[in-house]
Amino acid sequence: VNTQDNKFKTILSAVRDWVPAVLTFIGIFVLWEIITIVFGVPVYTLPAPSVIIDVMIEKRLLLLEHSWVTFAESAIGLGLSIVLSIPMGILIVYSPLFERTVYPLLVASQAIPKVALAPILVVWFGFGLMPKVLIAFFIAFFPIVVNTVVGLSRTPPEMIHLMRSLGASPVQILLRVRMMAAMPYIFAGIKIAAAFAVVGAIVGEYIAASSGLGYMQLVANNNFEIPLLFGTLVVLSVMGIAFFYLVALVEVLILPRPLRDTRVNDGGGGL
Repeated sequence: VNTQDNKFKTILSAVRDWVPAVLTFIGIFVLWEIITIVFGVPVYTLPAPSVIIDVMIEKRLLLLEHSWVTFAESAIGLGLSIVLSIPMGILIVYSPLFERTVYPLLVASQAIPKVALAPILVVWFGFGLMPKVLIAFFIAFFPIVVNTVVGLSRTPPEMIHLMRSLGASPVQILLRVRMMAAMPYIFAGIKIAAAFAVVGAIVGEYIAASSGLGYMQLVANNNFEIPLLFGTLVVLSVMGIAFFYLVALVEVLILPRPLRDTRVNDGGGGL
């Protein structure tokens, strides 16, 4: 009975957390619909939500086809950023030379507009998948590197001293103490990077692509199909949210509750 009560309370708590957001979205769309009807807003200026939904249903197969392309580009770019950024963050923390030489370059690289990199990447790698993946990577990797550095740097010194007194090697201290302490920060960085990866893929598709939601937006804009243009925005929003909560789900499955609460209580995990 207690187990069933706990499950019911967990479900009820989750529903309570979601209700305000859902009601807010519903309220915005209802208000949007009313404004377009009352003020007679033209479809080519601001289509009503009902019009956008009708177009999305009509073009659902086309949207799915192009969504898969953008999803693949974003996922590969995000995966690449995770694989490379975490070791880079570890090197920055453990190597003063690496921190002095590479870390400033990483920070300076963020001042370069990623749109300006896209044409260069197209020249180097052509019009295929690679330029979009690389742009998604360049946009997504920085939050993960920074949060990895912050997380590793905030490991309680007492824990490190205790492990040393027990004869633990530097590798054991890294894997069993510092990485575990840094995981909430790393996951926070990955959540930010997940949304950025979608943005990077779209930027690449704007420059050179024959498929993807970014390409679809350009076609809709050129053909003056404004409801379809808004429909692609809706799909992109859903994709970004899906990436974010997929990372959050992995975090829940991997990290114990105390570590997840540490990020909330300390206010860490941000840039």
